[in-house]
Amino acid sequence: MGRAFEYRKAAKMKRWGHMARTFTKIGKQIAIAVKAGGPEPENNPTLRAIIANAKRENMPKDNIERAIKNAMGKDQSEYKAVTYEGYGPHGVAIFVDTLTDNTTRTVGDVRSVFNKFNGNLGTSGSLSFLFDHKSVFTFKKKDGLEMDELILDLIDYGVEDEFDEDEETNEITIYGAPTSFGEIQKHLEAEGFEVTGAEFTYIPNDLKEVSDEERETIDKMVERLEDFDDVQTVYTNMK
Repeated sequence: MGRAFEYRKAAKMKRWGHMARTFTKIGKQIAIAVKAGGPEPENNPTLRAIIANAKRENMPKDNIERAIKNAMGKDQSEYKAVTYEGYGPHGVAIFVDTLTDNTTRTVGDVRSVFNKFNGNLGTSGSLSFLFDHKSVFTFKKKDGLEMDELILDLIDYGVEDEFDEDEETNEITIYGAPTSFGEIQKHLEAEGFEVTGAEFTYIPNDLKEVSDEERETIDKMVERLEDFDDVQTVYTNMK
């Protein structure tokens, strides 16, 4: 899981490179959460998780509250999550997570980048065998916490028996089945843990070796995809 943690950390640092775009993306997530479960974080676990992520990304409280208020407006556009997948240059697999209110626009934007870099946009699910879909939670470690006991407890909620520990921030990161997201979050909160991050991610199970020149090309493609406001996250299996 150390490899998975380093991959996730590197991917996260890269995709959140521009603060303004980050806040726009989180705003869309908040809009979906509010529409689905209401504007009160205490009654909406998904919204609580997104707010924790927003704080982790240093999103100001005023921005968060404004996003919630905007999501309650009658004219607020309806966003939906759509994932696009395909192969980029040099046979590297690419997953593109989006939140969009216009799928025609979004698929056109994504396809244009794949075409520009001589890639091939595939059908939904065509690359699922190359990635493991996970729910990921990060929380503050309590004094005297016995991780072995906690993991044994969390296994019943779909959590894997491996975890990562960041001694600098005193945080623990655990991985679980995406279908168990709500149960894991609820249990961590019930046990009094301060959840500082909660999200879904794709972790490649077979990393592809590339040269420095090939890496530069793929990085440019990823950056071009991330320039679109509809794009939330881009994952690759590039080592």
